[in-house]
Amino acid sequence: MTRKQRRLSFIGIALGAFGIALGLVLFALRDSIVFFYGPTELAEKALPAGTHLRVGGLVKQGSVKRDGQEIDFVITDMKKDVAVTYNGALPDLFREGQGVVAEGVVEPGSPFRADSILAKHDERYMPREVADALKKKGLWQEGETNPAAMPTVSVK
Repeated sequence: MTRKQRRLSFIGIALGAFGIALGLVLFALRDSIVFFYGPTELAEKALPAGTHLRVGGLVKQGSVKRDGQEIDFVITDMKKDVAVTYNGALPDLFREGQGVVAEGVVEPGSPFRADSILAKHDERYMPREVADALKKKGLWQEGETNPAAMPTVSVK
């Protein structure tokens, strides 16, 4: 065998071993992989009961109902809605109109039963110093929820 053939053989064996290792890792993690769906995607898919997944969207206005530790709410993407039931403490950033991701199990004929809720902070987040400077100039007001209502600010 020439030197070039040995090198090519070594590269081929290394790539084969890497492929086998990657396949084994993905096979081992197949039950841990959680898919993310929006309400419209979830409605279009016929998922079997007991499927563990994540549903994300906005908390629909006026949909949050609390009964002790159990919270019922609706996640929407403005096309379809998904009813969610969660038992536990909610994140501080959870509120109506806010983006959330609910991780849990699909149950037939009942709301999506969430195991955990992740709240996303606003895309318009600004450091306190920047927000204070804009407030002093009258360009930003506390509690604005409509991004279209926010004035555009150019930094020079």
